[in-house]
Amino acid sequence: MENPETENMTLERMALGAELSSEGGVRFRVWAPGRNLVEVLIETSPNRPGEDPEVFSLEAEEQGYFSGRVSGVSSGMLYRFRLDREPLLLPDPASRFQPDGPHGPSMIVDPSRFPWKDRGWSGIDPDSPAGHVIYEMHIGTFTREGTWEAAARELSELASLGVTIIELMPVADFPGRFGWGYDCVNLFAPTRLYGRPDAMRQFIDRAHGEGLGVILDVVYNHQGPDGNYLHHFSSDYFSSRHVSEWGASFNFDDVHCEMVREYIISNAVYWITEFHLDGLRIDATQQIFDDSGEHILASLARRARKAARPRSLYIIGENEPQDVRLLRPSKLGGYELDALWNDDFHHSAMVAATGRAEAYYSDYRGKAREFVAAAKYGFLYQGQWYTWQKKRRGTPALDLKPNRFVHFIQNHDQIANSGNGKRIHALTSPGRFRALTAMLLLGPQTPMLFQGQEYGSSSPFFYFADHEDEISRQVAKGRAEFLAQFRPLATPEMQARLPDPGDPMTFVNSKLDPRERFENIEASALCRDLLGLRREDPVFRSVRRTGHVDGAVFGPDAFLLRFFGERQCDTRLLVVNLGRDLLLGPAPEPLLAPPPGFDWALLWSSEAPVYGGVGAPPWPTEGEWHLAGETAVVLYPKECEP
Repeated sequence: MENPETENMTLERMALGAELSSEGGVRFRVWAPGRNLVEVLIETSPNRPGEDPEVFSLEAEEQGYFSGRVSGVSSGMLYRFRLDREPLLLPDPASRFQPDGPHGPSMIVDPSRFPWKDRGWSGIDPDSPAGHVIYEMHIGTFTREGTWEAAARELSELASLGVTIIELMPVADFPGRFGWGYDCVNLFAPTRLYGRPDAMRQFIDRAHGEGLGVILDVVYNHQGPDGNYLHHFSSDYFSSRHVSEWGASFNFDDVHCEMVREYIISNAVYWITEFHLDGLRIDATQQIFDDSGEHILASLARRARKAARPRSLYIIGENEPQDVRLLRPSKLGGYELDALWNDDFHHSAMVAATGRAEAYYSDYRGKAREFVAAAKYGFLYQGQWYTWQKKRRGTPALDLKPNRFVHFIQNHDQIANSGNGKRIHALTSPGRFRALTAMLLLGPQTPMLFQGQEYGSSSPFFYFADHEDEISRQVAKGRAEFLAQFRPLATPEMQARLPDPGDPMTFVNSKLDPRERFENIEASALCRDLLGLRREDPVFRSVRRTGHVDGAVFGPDAFLLRFFGERQCDTRLLVVNLGRDLLLGPAPEPLLAPPPGFDWALLWSSEAPVYGGVGAPPWPTEGEWHLAGETAVVLYPKECEP
């Protein structure tokens, strides 16, 4: 029965899985080409407690599908598939829930029972004039409890801070007691580790009630090493032509690829329709290989948007080579995603923060000119030679609006890649951290915070993954080898001290302590005030729409960004000095000049005592400017109302 509280978005019938039938019972459908007999075994039934499973044969369809409706079966019952009478019983490739994990039986779920209250929610407008602020979250470590219910209790704080979008790290089920989620193997099943599927729905419904959109990180480039049973149903799920960095790639362009493409697209549609998600963040798109006429990402984006109507979707890609084809319209051969993560900005910020430029930071200097370029153009590498990879990096993106780039100075990967899990504020000075935060949160691009960043969390964030012994040893070995690209982490002393991904304490130590939100008042005030300025100041708000920003460099570590509005009063200067004290004079730079008839005045300073700074004097109207070291200030025309 349709829930009267839901809006017009309807549940699409899935091509695969177990669905309650309008005729009674449950309809099962699975793709198993090359098999002669497919049976579904109902393992729990109120009419047969403790007895052997009931067995039902499915009928063969065209293209390798098997399906059938089974009477007397209902939501909450457990089932598995059996292929050609082989002894191994298999979970459903499209299971909606795995209560005992990837190796256990699948559960029949009725998604229509949840009482949604988000009827008036319209989704995420990628081009909203107000812009967006993203918050990356790992449910298992966001709270001590590590559950959907506990995370939902914190949503009002994020909304009041100024966050507009929650970006969930992957939640599709994976083996073990903890993990990042990128080794998922049950693409349709929210992991049992954080709660039941309706707990996830409740989290999203509550987020919408707080005015927060929710997007999900999805992994379509590989499957994890443990609990992946797809190859039992068909070897054609995986490509014989392409191999990703992490193992077998999905088959999007070879024999039987049509059914594999439908499987992945159906997964994206499933999250959008059955969980009311507002979009996706697609992991490592450069490792999604497809030589067919329409790339799987273009097909997926088109189908997902259609399924979401009348709601708007927001789709982000992670793409290490920085290929803006993902953002281009279809008529130009593009895939029509809305935004891409910008590693360039992060890498420059890390070099500026730490002074270290090695491994994949080698081609960055962390200097003023890089930050001016990033504010104006997004990607720093748009086709130049990239020494670290010994090839060109990036594609031309000079015409793209700022909101097409997601900027960050922390994310799950980069914190963990520090080796000791330290966050950026623990790797640099307080003053420099405040200045970098101002660059991030006031810049024209879309900023992203990583959980706990908004209050200077003291919790590290490590790589953690719980696997059986042999896989666990391989994962730990691979992780140590990867980090060895950083010379200090390659030393025997540091290799011996790297946290074991499989140690439960590695996971536990990564958990946030939400009490710090109210204890670290200086860090909390910094983030809250900057986001308030971003949201409420008319100039910072309008620049996100027009992209009208310019910049100038005063020295290796000092620069300004000038934000332009429509009127003379609608201009702001963000002046940043990441180095030592600097006397700015003479100043033959036109961007320093105030509008005619006005003087510059101080609107905001990173050295305000409320942020832990030493204070800032009134801005001088005459004479040379003294730029204090490791600071950022915002100036406005004095006679104008800020």
